[in-house]
Amino acid sequence: MFTGLIDDVGIIDSVVSSDTGRTLRVRCHYTDLGPGESVALNGACLTVRECGPNWFTTAAVATTLARTTIGRWTTGTTVNLERALRLGDRLGGHFVQGHVDGVGQVRASRREADAQLVDLAVPTEIAEGLVLHGSISVDGVSLTVNELPSPDIVQVSLIDYTLRHTTLGTLLVGDEVHIEADVIGKYVRRWMTPYLNS
Repeated sequence: MFTGLIDDVGIIDSVVSSDTGRTLRVRCHYTDLGPGESVALNGACLTVRECGPNWFTTAAVATTLARTTIGRWTTGTTVNLERALRLGDRLGGHFVQGHVDGVGQVRASRREADAQLVDLAVPTEIAEGLVLHGSISVDGVSLTVNELPSPDIVQVSLIDYTLRHTTLGTLLVGDEVHIEADVIGKYVRRWMTPYLNS
């Protein structure tokens, strides 16, 4: 479980592909990771395999690669990092599971006053669970749904801090991002499905 508050931006140092997935070596600021620990990379929860001061390795299996953009990451790719929530930590964002629901695409980006407004095209099954001013995770960053301009478009508002301390500050039109809808909305939608279909 995570909060969507990014605590580091890592750099992919190497990528090794195999029949079972991809192994990534990540450069970071963490100095006390342990094997088996969970770390979210752009919102995708992965397990630390090996680690040392300022680096760790992790592997993405075929299922993860099919649901994310990790299969296209190369040496030098920057990624948002967040360590798993500890009992007693402040919950400044929202509950983020690290289970990427799908991939969205930047459709528009514009500056308005003190924020950057970004429109994202998202898969229909994700869009149906979004609510105005509800929570959404974009590349692991906890954000608020600012507007819902059309059925498959969600707009988020990025403040200066987010632009400077995460990879979202480098987003361009056409870029793809990991999307995770709010877990509360997913459960409500699941429970309501029999009634909506009747």
